[in-house]
Amino acid sequence: MNLKTQKRIAAEVLGIGVTRVWVNPSAAADISQAMTRDDVRELIKQGLIQEKPKTVPSRKTAKKRAVMKKKRKGISHGKRKGGMSSRETKKERWMKKVRAQRKFLRKLKEEKKITESVYRSYYLQVKGGRFESVKNLNDFMKTDGVLK
Repeated sequence: MNLKTQKRIAAEVLGIGVTRVWVNPSAAADISQAMTRDDVRELIKQGLIQEKPKTVPSRKTAKKRAVMKKKRKGISHGKRKGGMSSRETKKERWMKKVRAQRKFLRKLKEEKKITESVYRSYYLQVKGGRFESVKNLNDFMKTDGVLK
């Protein structure tokens, strides 16, 4: 028995898609007699035509991917979308670099390996972006004769 029209009308009445309309298979004969919207509304009240729940995409794949990312798998160049600054902005990279260098300088000052004036001069150089990394700063201080 073809219930295409009844399903279409029910979908319009319920305000959902045709695929989400459930028709009671045992009452197909009664439903096929319904030709108007009022008839279909009556069948909905009786429970012969019902709305199926929405299907939500499974989170299984996303959870699996999150576990793999935590293990540092599947994050190679082929999996990355966007440029370098879309994953970590230039500002975030700068902040990470400068904070590490300042922390290094603070540690040296607290251990009394450098004086306040030396600390201040290198601090300003770090602020100016003179050093690429903590290692570069350390090497520069050694060649400068400040550290042994």
